[in-house]
Amino acid sequence: MVDASRGHYNAPMSKSRHVSETPATQFLRRHKVEFGEHPYDYVDHGGTSESSRQLGVDEHHVVKTLVMEDEQAKPLVVLMHGDRTVSTKNLARQIGAKRVEPCKPEVASRHSGYLIGGTSPFGTKKAMPVYVESTILELDRILINGGRRGFLVSIAPGVLTSLLSAKPVQCASVD
Repeated sequence: MVDASRGHYNAPMSKSRHVSETPATQFLRRHKVEFGEHPYDYVDHGGTSESSRQLGVDEHHVVKTLVMEDEQAKPLVVLMHGDRTVSTKNLARQIGAKRVEPCKPEVASRHSGYLIGGTSPFGTKKAMPVYVESTILELDRILINGGRRGFLVSIAPGVLTSLLSAKPVQCASVD
């Protein structure tokens, strides 16, 4: 839950579980980033609606990590609000590409080093440009995948631009 008076998450953790390190948490620790750990019960195809429901947080504050590619099959990462979709046409226009489309799951895993449903923008196998929906940067705190299915980390959104050099874009659309 967001504590409006302090602007941070008090996500209930019904089960006290130890979460082992992932490449994402190792990356965050190496760069001395403060983060909260939020495990939940992963549900196939449950997406951010399922994780936000289980953790008792607004889905708009849960950020999904999407691996896409341009017309030359060059991979890129797009960070989007959980309750929004990416307008690939708007994204392509803003980044100077002819077109952008989601990678096939096996291709996305090969680029990121993560399984679909557990993709984090931190500690990816391959360095890729990162684009972030600009309104995400206006939030006080976000929840984003911590590198494993059923595991989110809460961070300050400024980490996305300072650590990943994420470029703000405006490509959100509502389903």
